[in-house]
This record gives sequence, structure tokens and C-alpha cells, in this order.
Amino acid sequence: MPELNLEPQALCALSDLADRGRAHTFELLDREEPGRPVPAFVLRQGDRLHAYLNRCAHVPAEMDWQPGQFWDHEARYIICAVHGALYEPDNGRCVSGPCPGARLQPVRVAIQGEQVYWYPDERFQPVF
Repeated sequence: MPELNLEPQALCALSDLADRGRAHTFELLDREEPGRPVPAFVLRQGDRLHAYLNRCAHVPAEMDWQPGQFWDHEARYIICAVHGALYEPDNGRCVSGPCPGARLQPVRVAIQGEQVYWYPDERFQPVF
């Protein structure tokens, strides 16, 4: 198995993420599903960032209703465009829809200076 890359990976400038606006989407490798990159996203809510795999907890389908659009019409919850499941941004827990209590798979992100980074781990690795 290849060596793990644990170096932070630059995603975008913090200024590219508007509060409750369009998410920045990216791909990573999921070592639990080898063979192809999987989509992920990071979005901003005030001074907090939330990042998850772009995969509904109910059905493994991409959730954005337009590219990078994950907020419901009130910009309160992350919504799955496939069947309307609503997820709390802070913890990815489904609060409404067909999978109550299920959670989105988080991806670790942080701000360094004015740049947003994601952090690989034993499961998630960068695409090269």
C-alpha cells in the first residue's frame, strides 16, 4: 500500500467562500473505496467551515442541487437535492428526511492565514 500523505492540501482562499454561499468542491481518494476519486465540499457558515464527502447518508448520491449549492432555501441546513434530506452543518446529522440521525462523512479542514486547507488522514488521501 502506498505511503500516507498527511500534508495539508490547499483548497481555496477564505474570501472565495461567502457566508452561506456556494461551496468549494474538490476530490479526494477514499481508501475504503479504492479505484476512483470521490467528491467532497467545504462551505462557510459565519466564521466556521464545514466539510463533508458529497454523498448523502441515505443513498450514496451527490447532494448539490446546482454545482456547489448545498444550502436549503433558508441557508440553515445542508440539503440533499435527490430527496430533500436536511443535515445540520455543524455535525452533518440528518434532522429531516429519510435518514434521521444518520451523518455525513466529515473531512477535516482549517484556515491558515487567508487560505483554506483540508487535512489527509489514514482514510482520505489527496488525488495526484
